[in-house]
This record gives sequence, structure tokens and C-alpha cells, in this order.
Amino acid sequence: MTTVYQHGTLEALIAGQLGGTMPLSELLKNGDTGIGTLHGVDGEVVILDGEVYQADATGTVNHITDLTATTPFSTVHDGRDVTDRITLSDVTMANIDLIEKRHLANNFSAIVLHGVMDQVLVRVAPKANEPFPSLLELTKNQPTFERAHVAGTLVGYYSPELYQGATSAGWHVHFISDDRQFAGHVLEFSAAELTGELTIFDDFQLHLPINDASFRAHEAVNMSELDADIHAAEDEQPEPVLNK
Repeated sequence: MTTVYQHGTLEALIAGQLGGTMPLSELLKNGDTGIGTLHGVDGEVVILDGEVYQADATGTVNHITDLTATTPFSTVHDGRDVTDRITLSDVTMANIDLIEKRHLANNFSAIVLHGVMDQVLVRVAPKANEPFPSLLELTKNQPTFERAHVAGTLVGYYSPELYQGATSAGWHVHFISDDRQFAGHVLEFSAAELTGELTIFDDFQLHLPINDASFRAHEAVNMSELDADIHAAEDEQPEPVLNK
């Protein structure tokens, strides 16, 4: 059995439940590879080989060794669970074509791909302080950063459309450079060739922060608007673009 483990829901972030509800030490018991964010949606997290890296809103990448730090929303899996070794050519964020070719629209899947990015554009959520805003409000003015000809790793998860709200349906991808100096949530990228692993999961494990009073008491967002809010918070390119 291959399992993808998620702590928290995207709906809760949209509703402004941005406080950390699980320590990283506990998260890492469920996987050594993944993506997420920290308390207050403080930046973008990439986890590789059990090491946690955080890109903050200044564009700095921090190696997080204090595993008492908490996360409100993260996804991990065991990096040893590999369904197939793959090579993709002339790939961009818009044409990751694994889902259609492999008939995976109804499956949770992960990619861990390495190579030289001709171009990669990322955004980084700025840390929020209490009282927390909604994720949509927070991400309206998030900074973006762009690099060209940078070697690094993409870590991403595909979630079926059925699970929009619990997750972000479609691909959710983060990037970190080999020198650990550049990282973030991927908006756009292009690469001549990427190699790595595809994992197809037969188990989606969702962990909810039931001991957090704020999570239990929060009012659900307007479900008719949830899809648009998720796309606005996760996929739209904000302004201005900062280069570093």
C-alpha cells in the first residue's frame, strides 16, 4: 500500500485557520518527502530526505531544524514508495501530461523531478499574524521570484477534482534549487528534460486537528465560492514580481 498523508485542509486555510496545528516532528513520522507551510502560512516548505526547507517572503531559504515548529497544512509521503522512474521532455507547468497519458485523473499521485529549469517562477506566502486573515486576503500581495537556468527539484502532488476543498485539485508543486538558495510554490516553469519518480497512491490519509478549538469552531466558507477562492489563492500570479 502506498499512502499520501495530509495534515489539515485547504478549506480551513481559506477560512483563515492559519495557525500551526501539528509539529514537524510528528509530520515527519508520516513521510520524508513533501510540501506545505508553517504557522501563520509563513512561507513555502519543501521536504526532501527528511530535511525541511522553508522559503520566506524575502526570498530567503531556511533549513528548519527546530522540529517543534508547527504546520497548519502539509502533505508528505515515503520517498521510497516509487511507482515508476520517469523522464519528461520539453515540460512546463501547463503540460505536465502524466495524468491523461497514464489515466490518473481519479488517483492521488506525486512527482519528484530533478533537472535544470530554463525558467521557474515561484510565489511565497507572507507570514500572517493573529487575528489571521483568510488565505485569499493574505495571498493578494504575496511576492514572486524568478530564476533562469537553475538546477533543482520539483516536489508536487496531484489531487482528483473530487477532493477540491480538502486539497487543491490538480497539481500543487513546490521547487527548491540544488544550492538550497531558491524555493517556493511554482506558478510557471519550463525545462528541456526532467528525470525522477512518479508515485501513485492507493491510500489518501487526511489528518484533522480535532484538538484545536479554533478549527472545530470555524464556520465553513461559502462552498459555491470555494473553488474560485482556491484558484485565486493558489494559482493566480500576483504583482509585483520580484527578482532575486
